[in-house]
Amino acid sequence: MKITGISGSPRKHQNSEQLVNTALGIAEDRGFEVDRIFLSEHTITPCTGCGGCADAGECTIRDAMPGLYSRLEDADAIIVASPVYFGCMTAQLKALFDRTLPLRKRGFLLSGKIGGAIAVGGSRNGGQEKTIQAIHAWMHIHGMIVVGDNSHFGGIVYAPAESDIMGMQTVAGTINKICDVLEMIRSDTQ
Repeated sequence: MKITGISGSPRKHQNSEQLVNTALGIAEDRGFEVDRIFLSEHTITPCTGCGGCADAGECTIRDAMPGLYSRLEDADAIIVASPVYFGCMTAQLKALFDRTLPLRKRGFLLSGKIGGAIAVGGSRNGGQEKTIQAIHAWMHIHGMIVVGDNSHFGGIVYAPAESDIMGMQTVAGTINKICDVLEMIRSDTQ
């Protein structure tokens, strides 16, 4: 089973990418296949609301997004990390989310996948819960099964991430919950 991690940060090698790497490292240790989508490596144009995906079933904008659709479809679970920018997710992550409408239009292709969220802010209460709530909303709209860190909403970290011991525990809790649910699903289908 495959878990795809998305870093919504436009900045390379920063907290969100490190948190995705940490989470996916735990998943690999538990025997899962992983895939990384770092938005610092892709240019995704915002949705223009043209309606082309409703007619053609695919987005009319030609950028990095068409190459990401199959990677999202192939995932059994998706964990999304974003820094908090002005109280919510990054514009880059919102562009990716908006551009997944064709996956919904072609039969809810993300439905039933497990989803979890991580947010990193400049302080303990820097907007992380609001950011996670926005990520969860995207997951719910696609019909995904949303999990938290086994006691709250997901991974809530303040920067610098590696020094936030409590926050790193919530990241581990979130990815472990994703892995637990995938293992339950796998055992039910065998």
